[in-house]
Amino acid sequence: MSELERVAAFLDELGEELGLGIPQVLSLNLVLEEALSNIILYGYDDKNQHRIEINFKMEGDQLAISLIDDGQPYDPTLRADPDTTLSVEERPVGGLGIFLIKKIMDKVEYERKSNKNYLILTKNMKP
Repeated sequence: MSELERVAAFLDELGEELGLGIPQVLSLNLVLEEALSNIILYGYDDKNQHRIEINFKMEGDQLAISLIDDGQPYDPTLRADPDTTLSVEERPVGGLGIFLIKKIMDKVEYERKSNKNYLILTKNMKP
């Protein structure tokens, strides 16, 4: 979890390099913080060290972020969106982070291959 600060710092640099606005960088940081927190907190059932690979690819106006981990198989695209019409007290715990990721990003894709999770998050960065 301590590495999340490094990710935020990298996103600030990337945002400057790509000419992104502060709101865009903050949205990307929220998405990555949610996705990485879920992987770190729920993806592993051991105390071993694990590596999470994050790749950024800009093609035209499309930014694709790939997160690759060796955690337990989990496809967040299959998770039903929470019922936001319910009060906070009535809503079940969990699922809001994935919901936020789906709302902020234009496309959320998942694939499991070679015993690894591949989460690909795509966003049109055109202002």
